[in-house]
Amino acid sequence: MILVIGATGTVGRHVVSELREGGFAVRALARNPDAARLPRGVDVVRGDLSDPPSLDAALRGVDAVFLTWPFLNADGAPPVVDRIRKHTRRVVYLSSEGVRDDRDDQEDPITGFHAAMERLIESSGLEWTFLRPTGFASNDLGWAEQIRTDGVVRQPYASLARPLIHERDIAAVAARVLVEDGHTGRRYVLTGPRALTTREQVDAIAMTIGRPLGFEEIPPAAAREAMLARGWPPEVADGALDAHARMMSRPEPINRVVEEITEVPARAFAEWAEDHADDFR
Repeated sequence: MILVIGATGTVGRHVVSELREGGFAVRALARNPDAARLPRGVDVVRGDLSDPPSLDAALRGVDAVFLTWPFLNADGAPPVVDRIRKHTRRVVYLSSEGVRDDRDDQEDPITGFHAAMERLIESSGLEWTFLRPTGFASNDLGWAEQIRTDGVVRQPYASLARPLIHERDIAAVAARVLVEDGHTGRRYVLTGPRALTTREQVDAIAMTIGRPLGFEEIPPAAAREAMLARGWPPEVADGALDAHARMMSRPEPINRVVEEITEVPARAFAEWAEDHADDFR
């Protein structure tokens, strides 16, 4: 029995599907099981990470846990990790490629909480594996409203090239790691197959939806104002923009770890765009 925490999220939903398609028993944690909309045969159990005792029913009889952490700090994580440790032995944590192993203080709040989670899990006594993907292709869904309304994407750093990864590739790796031996203590950096600039990503979406799209490079300060208007906490907006600025001179890596683990090459960005074409139409 595999428990997926974050089962209704971008990656977790696909982890559930991968495991079910592989014939494994899957349990999903959900705050509202009636609204989870998960595949038939999944045992959906009510629970909330902000209420650690509520996790006990979902953890009972579980062999491994896939864990995503939805909060912007790790303050509430110790009792959650302790409960996982009491019920099972293996955890696969969805982290970030940006975590730096050579420093205690990370470069932005997002990698900061991921690093804190990794340290907590590593010291728990659990058999752990950390998945460290590069940027999610699904973050481009943030452009959907701009594309649908006036067909122009406004972003800073037009020439920033990133090997964005399809959420289904992260899930495919997670499913393998959860049920196979030999992955304990590994930190897997997961990447897309090729780096595309921001402008090239927009062009790929345009080709997919069959209509031209404009692109306007805006200053980081203007992007920050737009992020704050959408409800981003200031420290997170600043951290994301600072991370993008660093990537201009220190690009994310490109590797074949997805293929090495799953035996299938990582999906190209164009395939991600095809899978999400309706979101942009």
